[in-house]
Amino acid sequence: MKLRDLALLAIALLVLLVDQTSKAWAIENIPLNTTYSIIPPLEDIFVLTHITNSGAAFGLFPQLSLVFTFVALIVSVAIDAYYRSIPTGQWLVRFSLGLQLGGAMGNLIDRLRFGAVTDLFYVRFAPVFNFADLSIVVGVGLLMLHMWRTPPPAQPAPVTSSDVPEQVESQGDGLG
Repeated sequence: MKLRDLALLAIALLVLLVDQTSKAWAIENIPLNTTYSIIPPLEDIFVLTHITNSGAAFGLFPQLSLVFTFVALIVSVAIDAYYRSIPTGQWLVRFSLGLQLGGAMGNLIDRLRFGAVTDLFYVRFAPVFNFADLSIVVGVGLLMLHMWRTPPPAQPAPVTSSDVPEQVESQGDGLG
């Protein structure tokens, strides 16, 4: 295994560690459906709120929890497969995929263990989220930034009839 391949694993494991540790702390210290002000001067903007979410991002489609479990598995396998084909030097793509993989795995572990995802960060103008969600969003954003900044590969110009030299018609075969 090459060092560049270890980057995916290292980034994903770091995200997973931070995500699962923060969720375990919230489960242990904040009763379900309650809020905790971690920085009192900022409580009008940011608090910790322990909730569970069986649906997709922002609580959408809670009845599809099993579907999201399979989607997380498929996405994780696809990221791993695609990662191996990334050209050398594209560190931003590698980093973004590591964030996405770690986030997908963090929420997948919650779904398998508890049947729902634990959310805890509440910025008052956004839905409650967790570190895995944040990692997925940042990873997708970085991938979009890379795609926006990278020019498309040069395409060969289409060949038209005016580009093909005319052939000289022969008067005969010269045999007679």
